[in-house]
Amino acid sequence: MKFVRFRGNGTERPGCLDAEGSVRDLSGVISDIEGDALSPDGLARLAALRVDDLPRVASTEFGPPIAHIGKIIGVGLNYRDHAAECNLPLPKEPTLFLKATSALAGPNDPLVMPRDATSVDWEVELGVVIGRHGVNIAENAALDHVAGYCAGIDFSERHFQFHRGGHGFKGKSADTFGPLGPWFVTADAVADPQDLALTLSVNGAVRQQGTTRDMMFGVRELVAYCSGFMSLHPGDVILTGTPAGVGMGQKPPTYLAEGDEVTATIAGLGTQTHRVVAAR
Repeated sequence: MKFVRFRGNGTERPGCLDAEGSVRDLSGVISDIEGDALSPDGLARLAALRVDDLPRVASTEFGPPIAHIGKIIGVGLNYRDHAAECNLPLPKEPTLFLKATSALAGPNDPLVMPRDATSVDWEVELGVVIGRHGVNIAENAALDHVAGYCAGIDFSERHFQFHRGGHGFKGKSADTFGPLGPWFVTADAVADPQDLALTLSVNGAVRQQGTTRDMMFGVRELVAYCSGFMSLHPGDVILTGTPAGVGMGQKPPTYLAEGDEVTATIAGLGTQTHRVVAAR
């Protein structure tokens, strides 16, 4: 199934897509797409619904497809070609960072340039949504903890990330720097998370084109690895890294400017588009 959180009257409410791609209202069934609704039992109950009996929704404006996300775990340098373009050594184990949940945005929200930003970059990434609590998860059981997948972009301000002291968290967490969606797709509807094409364009020019087959550390390994350092909870999201083609890797480096348009697509997980606007 594909789930969304549609907007209207200043609220975001849970919904799903029917066979024709129309949005159906789930707010009479669940309070939101979060917590227990993401558990195996919760998703099984939703899968058993007669979707065509749910109210049809006219809204096509979406928020992030998961509500009340506890944490966003980023994975750096998980594609060999991206590490090479950044002139950085391949990591011996996954490189993790946290991205503030206040960075979350919908799949078509504007990308707001932070004040004093000089080098805002793009990174299309597969998002893994956790559906079952776990800690020290065995790798052979890791996919049992995955509720599903969504498209994401890890926007980054590179000067903040590398030259403002401390860890890169500063460059990753500006408001609107963590768009997800448009949909959350349940794991049973994704045949192989290691066989998904990713594409990102800026002003219509393709900048990134890759596949999740090229991850150094796959979804199964990342879920198990992350759970060795922190407990994972339903609704947590792991952003699994990005292929080559980021602005920092262009020759010369090229970054976003006001008025630019960024479009990212992951096969089966939908497309998101963001217009870059000046700091508020």
